[in-house]
Amino acid sequence: MAINPIERIEAIGVVPVIAIDNPADAVALADALTAGGLPIAEITFRTKAAAEVLAILHDQRPEFLAGAGTVLDLESVQACKDNGASFALSPGFDAEIVAAAKAIGLPFAPGIMTPTDLTAATRAGLRLCKFFPAGVAGGPKALEGIAAPFNHLGVRFIPTGGVTLETMGDWLKHRFVAAVGGTWIAKPEDISGGKFAEITAKAKAAVERVKAIRAGAA
Repeated sequence: MAINPIERIEAIGVVPVIAIDNPADAVALADALTAGGLPIAEITFRTKAAAEVLAILHDQRPEFLAGAGTVLDLESVQACKDNGASFALSPGFDAEIVAAAKAIGLPFAPGIMTPTDLTAATRAGLRLCKFFPAGVAGGPKALEGIAAPFNHLGVRFIPTGGVTLETMGDWLKHRFVAAVGGTWIAKPEDISGGKFAEITAKAKAAVERVKAIRAGAA
């Protein structure tokens, strides 16, 4: 039986957040991340290439867990369906987008920043949310306070925005954090510059850091 995308995200512990401009770089990027132990990426709809990148990865690297990010409208939800996205996230909560994702069976994590946002998400039946922008929203202490009244519901989070290799432990030490999202692993300029060996090295470092944190060694 195939592993649920959300379960895979939690098992891996870190999701590279990708803004990619050239679809021709898609396969090399996926291979670089996979070589570093991260067969996963959130391909954000911040670029026009996102939908095509998702389609390429779905067709050419089906074992790679390619999801969509910055899903801000119903057109993007449809693009996720049409191009084989395995999961999707957004920076905020929109009930219409949540309903559309649910209707097509797309695992979806909306962004939250306040208890009001989280109340709306849980009322919609969601138990995984993005905490964004994690750094400026107050960091781990803020999320701890926001999450506390909802812990009995089993809500978990993917903090994204300002998370680094050095601060991963501050987030992942909390049981309510399923994974962190990171832009540092594969920056747009590294992808366009063909620095795939560096991307592999950053992916490997992130994976090793997750293992150390979860083992209690960091």
